[in-house]
Amino acid sequence: MFLNVIKTALVVVAVLSGDTAVAVAAGCVVSDPTATPLNVRSGPQGRVLSTLPNGTAVVIVEERSFAGKRWAKVSATDGTLGWVFATYLDCTMADDNTKSAPMKPRTPPQ
Repeated sequence: MFLNVIKTALVVVAVLSGDTAVAVAAGCVVSDPTATPLNVRSGPQGRVLSTLPNGTAVVIVEERSFAGKRWAKVSATDGTLGWVFATYLDCTMADDNTKSAPMKPRTPPQ
């Protein structure tokens, strides 16, 4: 069931407090370059509720821009639900069977 949610892209646009919030079911993993657990918050820049270690699979259920930064509300398989700084997520919007082929650089004319 969790993998089916990850593979399904659902986009819902809503306007909240003048900011655009987007809900996206996308498969992601926590990928914090500092190698510290990622804080899960009550809201963008809210109080810390818990943490998620690198490599934890999550699904983005909503995205929001706050103070010029991208935040994502995520759900993990252990039941964790909250907001994280989206820069520290490594996400795939489509499964490997639907991705386009990698681009090859053009050879400059001679």
